[in-house]
Amino acid sequence: MSNTPSIELCGHKVGPGQRLFVIAGPDSIESEEMALRHAHLLKGITARLGVPYAFKCSYDKANRTSGKSFRGPGLKEGLRILDRIRREVGVPVLTDVHETSHVAPAAEVVDIIQIPAFLCRQTDLVEAVARSGKGVNLKKGQFVAPKDIVHSARKAVEAGNPNILVTERGSSFGYNNLVVDMRGFAQMREAGLVVCMDATHAVQLPSSSDGKTGGERRFVSLLARSAAAAGIDALFTEVHEDPDRALCDGPCSLNPQMFEDVVRDVLSIRRALGHEAS
Repeated sequence: MSNTPSIELCGHKVGPGQRLFVIAGPDSIESEEMALRHAHLLKGITARLGVPYAFKCSYDKANRTSGKSFRGPGLKEGLRILDRIRREVGVPVLTDVHETSHVAPAAEVVDIIQIPAFLCRQTDLVEAVARSGKGVNLKKGQFVAPKDIVHSARKAVEAGNPNILVTERGSSFGYNNLVVDMRGFAQMREAGLVVCMDATHAVQLPSSSDGKTGGERRFVSLLARSAAAAGIDALFTEVHEDPDRALCDGPCSLNPQMFEDVVRDVLSIRRALGHEAS
């Protein structure tokens, strides 16, 4: 993995010299109507901006701080909703899995399967997702150095899947805080990886609010712009119509107008640096 070739996600080339690929949506499925509404809204925004797009949403937030936190509708109902979104809205769909038993049913519905950051070193899960043949979004763990995530990515490639997107979402910096080392994008690129910036999870303050994860939404735009300058191939953000009322990760989420503004800024920086394909 010495060079950085393009990968293919949802029929789009993603990598150096390609258009920015955007992944966005609410953190979790709060209701069927809510998820459909967001998918339509985000499809419209990304179409207006001219960027390839995949809708993201989780059917089960299995790694919540507290056992009392909202998790979502679960596997069966969640995948039914995501299947409806894919068919009716006409957008590719991404969701995350936490167990190997969820990979096959998820692969029947979604276009990209995400491996959560806390599970990025789980060999059986990485290999099962890779063997599904779907695009893979490998979140870099908060405890993994940029140069070391190549080992997890290599597991997926050796399982027969070259379409691996590696997503930065910050590294643990003491307790209840994350930082993003912008040098990491160059290091991952040098390792031959196609890279994405998760600008919303990167502003989390993990477990900082009495059993809940806090966040600093005001820094999302700053981190996204910085990552664009550092050289990213994709952008991942959580978007909610009313972040302050979101059932999961509201303090980190963007509202739709903020999302559009962030993507516009990222595209402007990429164009100025010659990174954005016409």
